[in-house]
Amino acid sequence: MKIEKTVYLIRHGQSEDNVREVFQSPESPLTKKGEKQAKNIAKRISKLSFDILISSPFKRAKQTAEIIAKKTNKKLELSELFTERIKPTYINGKPYTDKKAFAIYKKWEKSLHTPGFRVQDGENFDDIIKRADKALAFLQKRPEKSLVVVTHGYFLRTIIIRVLLKTHLSNEIFKNIHKKISIENTGITILQYYVPKEKQKPMWRLWVCNDHAHLAE
Repeated sequence: MKIEKTVYLIRHGQSEDNVREVFQSPESPLTKKGEKQAKNIAKRISKLSFDILISSPFKRAKQTAEIIAKKTNKKLELSELFTERIKPTYINGKPYTDKKAFAIYKKWEKSLHTPGFRVQDGENFDDIIKRADKALAFLQKRPEKSLVVVTHGYFLRTIIIRVLLKTHLSNEIFKNIHKKISIENTGITILQYYVPKEKQKPMWRLWVCNDHAHLAE
């Protein structure tokens, strides 16, 4: 087996909207706890040899990545491919108690596992599957052999699902697996792109999922 590429996928640190009862906005910053988590993961990542640091441009992910960049002296590259699932703009930052926002959210949540169903300007099942495939193709085509990517919980789980079940994925399976995978803030998931010894096509393999041992420090 020849490993051609290793990708370290990291969920951002805790954000202010993670702990508030609101629908999280792209501009939600890290909490003090989130900053500490980011420093812990930066310390751990600094012990790795990697070629490039890529991040979602959402504030919580970008702040996490900037802390990693400072610790590792790596240049940071932003990519829209790794943003969190895109909610309908109307509900961003709205409290859970806002009845209109909550109704829109429930419909949008259904759209994430219902092919062809869309709610306002939010992403749906078809969109997020397509973006996950684009993200994996983007990573596979990059010339670097070792990459660190700061992203988000739901989208990270979507990438994992595509790696494990690309040719056997239904919308119901997608929905159920999302409910059964947990990704901790700054947890590390590692993917490898490798060529088997047998005459098989190169493929992505899930090596590690949600390693957050560094949070015990």
